[in-house]
Amino acid sequence: MPKVKTKSGAKKRFKLTATGKIKRKHAYKSHILTKKSTKRKRNLTQMGQVHESDEGRVKAMLRIG
Repeated sequence: MPKVKTKSGAKKRFKLTATGKIKRKHAYKSHILTKKSTKRKRNLTQMGQVHESDEGRVKAMLRIG
């Protein structure tokens, strides 16, 4: 039986914290930035957490427990 591979797209998009939660980046930070306020752009730069309801799917893609 071959090893089960991690989804390469998920590997690039998500990181694990020390406590086992999953970090993610915010959307809407790549283009059309002139109409967005400085505060909004600054808040989009910070990392967010994956919601509990999506955590199972992300863990499946990352092949975590």
